[in-house]
Amino acid sequence: MSVIIKPLVTEKMTKITEKISNRFGFVVDKEASKDEIKKAVEELYDVKVVKVNTLVAPATRRQRFTKAGVISGRKPSYKKAFVTLAEGQTIDFYSNI
Repeated sequence: MSVIIKPLVTEKMTKITEKISNRFGFVVDKEASKDEIKKAVEELYDVKVVKVNTLVAPATRRQRFTKAGVISGRKPSYKKAFVTLAEGQTIDFYSNI
């Protein structure tokens, strides 16, 4: 089972990372626990995780008006994890580009 789906690289998360230099965000599996997330981040990025905060973003309804009429649907819910690293450690998401 893959615990970490992708890192959160948004403007808001970048501001949080700049303000609190050792906090990073990830989209994770909805069934993953905080301990599983901590182990996965430590193994994948070779860092020491101090704290893990999680939240489940609810599913949202989307509706668009087009020439063909109204198109409605929904976006699925997902789980976010905010990981605080030990002092002096960091993760570079852009090193493999």
